[in-house]
Amino acid sequence: MLTLHTKLEHADRIDGELILPYELREKSRLRAALASGEDVAVFTVRGTVLRDGDLLKGDDGRVVKIRAAQESTYRVSCPDTRTLLRCAFHLGNRHTQAQVGDGFLRIRKDTVLREMLEGLGATVSEENAAFEPESGAYGGGHHHHGDDHHHPLAPIPLRQKIHRPSDKA
Repeated sequence: MLTLHTKLEHADRIDGELILPYELREKSRLRAALASGEDVAVFTVRGTVLRDGDLLKGDDGRVVKIRAAQESTYRVSCPDTRTLLRCAFHLGNRHTQAQVGDGFLRIRKDTVLREMLEGLGATVSEENAAFEPESGAYGGGHHHHGDDHHHPLAPIPLRQKIHRPSDKA
């Protein structure tokens, strides 16, 4: 079994793709299958979050590109910037992971959050999309590929509670 363990900044060639939902890209230890069907083990530094386009080198020298899987999400759009900011504030207040897009937010499907957002004036629509939430104030910044700005931040505290739709109230 191929073991992927070293994150690379760039590679001359790509030997495979590993398509994972965000929930699995947050794990530092997992078994999965490449797009080709080959089984792989992923061992990354604890706290590492794999992003779409990241490269991992295997124990045999092969390089695998990470791809964000399409997942069930909600796209949150608003009639104005103030309403969108209010929605972002209330999601953050609940420690909800959110992706910030150009004029929209994206979150995992959660009917309770949908009702709250609609009550704030947002339009919430279901979509299958790659989910790339912000890493948070302590998560090391969120790097968009092609973005040359790096924002180094402190590592995320291990005990910080992040709300996920699967969490029971």
